[in-house]
Amino acid sequence: MKYLIVGLGNIGTEYEHTRHNIGFDTLDAFAKASNVFFENNRYGSIARCRLKCHDLVLLKPSTFVNLSGQAVRYWLQKEHIAMENLLIVVDDIALPVGAIRLKTKGSDAGHNGLKNIQELLGTDNYSRLRFGVGNNFPRGGQIEFVLGTFPAEERAIVDEKIDVAVDAIKCFCLSGAQVTMNQYNNK
Repeated sequence: MKYLIVGLGNIGTEYEHTRHNIGFDTLDAFAKASNVFFENNRYGSIARCRLKCHDLVLLKPSTFVNLSGQAVRYWLQKEHIAMENLLIVVDDIALPVGAIRLKTKGSDAGHNGLKNIQELLGTDNYSRLRFGVGNNFPRGGQIEFVLGTFPAEERAIVDEKIDVAVDAIKCFCLSGAQVTMNQYNNK
């Protein structure tokens, strides 16, 4: 079986380790734990690894978060990956810092990256691992908040939960979405 694991984020050093780049940070941790490296490729950076008998394609799109759909669609088609084997790792302001929730379908919840993916795939029937980044921002301050970095006390929580997210990705590939939701959605 082959899986496409996509971490959403923005390219460029000015966006490194921001809330919006939690998908990139999670895939970087996954790649490091798997002893693989990302290489620039069409529409993004790609790393490949095996997890037991499964082939994983890790993708960090080179488009900005809000235009991630083109990269996701391209790599799904190029690698002939079934929609049920797609997992998007995304930041979520509706969840407290460090909370992790797997969903197998649903709305974009106001996230422009998910909105673009759904528009280009023509469905909301794909899995997404939502990583909570909190919502402690004033009215009208959402953009600055998600493009900002975590304060030190939150960064410690996030770093710990990135390891949990990596384990959740492995569980998704090895045991499926339902088992992963049962094991990780309440952690």
